[in-house]
Amino acid sequence: MEIKKNIPNNTQTRKLVDLDRETGNIYESINIIARRANQISNELKNELNRKLADFSSPTDTMEETFENREQIEISRYYERLPKPVIIATEEFLDDELFYRKGDAPAKEA
Repeated sequence: MEIKKNIPNNTQTRKLVDLDRETGNIYESINIIARRANQISNELKNELNRKLADFSSPTDTMEETFENREQIEISRYYERLPKPVIIATEEFLDDELFYRKGDAPAKEA
């Protein structure tokens, strides 16, 4: 998954007016952001598991698992990434999300 470089790692205070500008309803906006955050979280988890699967073998002991430097560096990289909710909020505010309401056609950015 490609993550933009300008996304902050820390939380920021947001104006409610900015969040409900697109939908007209703050709860609908939060629902859209939450669903996208779940998608991002699942993508990151699957990507991390694929990368870590290369290092695992059925004969590894616990000591060997903890001593693998490459595996530790990969895990640290994913720990330093911004949280999925922050990424989803930035995507929503930058009009990069596609969503639709019920049977309505998808809203395009």
